[in-house]
Amino acid sequence: MPVGPDRYELYCEEPDEPDDADGDEPPGFVRRTWYRMRQQLAEAERARDRETAPHPDDDADAPAGFFGRLKARTLRWAAVWIAEQRLLWQLRAKEAVCLVHPEDVAEAQARELLKRSLQRDWERHRFWLVVDSIGMIASGALILVPGPNFLGYYFVVRTVGHYLSLRGARQGLNGIAWSVRPSPDLAALRALAGEAPDDREARVHEIAARLGLERFARFFQRSATR
Repeated sequence: MPVGPDRYELYCEEPDEPDDADGDEPPGFVRRTWYRMRQQLAEAERARDRETAPHPDDDADAPAGFFGRLKARTLRWAAVWIAEQRLLWQLRAKEAVCLVHPEDVAEAQARELLKRSLQRDWERHRFWLVVDSIGMIASGALILVPGPNFLGYYFVVRTVGHYLSLRGARQGLNGIAWSVRPSPDLAALRALAGEAPDDREARVHEIAARLGLERFARFFQRSATR
């Protein structure tokens, strides 16, 4: 999707992979910790989709206690971050994908923009996978400190996320057969990207409805204002 005169973002929206986080807790400390974290992240994403998650500065609805508020903030951050990585995570298991692009962009240019974006993502996630892996290992020392290890939780989420994104970007570059299809609705977004979010909101939602994408408008509104 165009999010500026010459800026583009990849976007997808489809059901997530089957999740076994609703079953019994698995044995083992590491697997059990990952299982509980996935449950918490799933709840954070459901609350975000309902748009009923409490605002970080809303004292009336904020969880009681410092650790409660810190946990709520962390989960909301994780839900937003996961949403931004969702496309790459989905690409891991794909062999054929259709790239829908603005109709005012030629097919060759669309393919080049796709390749450039995936290559940039691969390099970026490779770098941060190394950095966050080191942080995850170092944060293990905080297990001796009383209270929840939110720093360790932060690095675990980022490390796993970057690993999955790295695999998705590599699959997109080397393992997927891409077809292309132009879209007039995506071309119409280019003019809206330069408007104030409140002024364009209704028209963005109309385009999202025509495309049949529930979360598209929110993603565009956030991406086009960066």
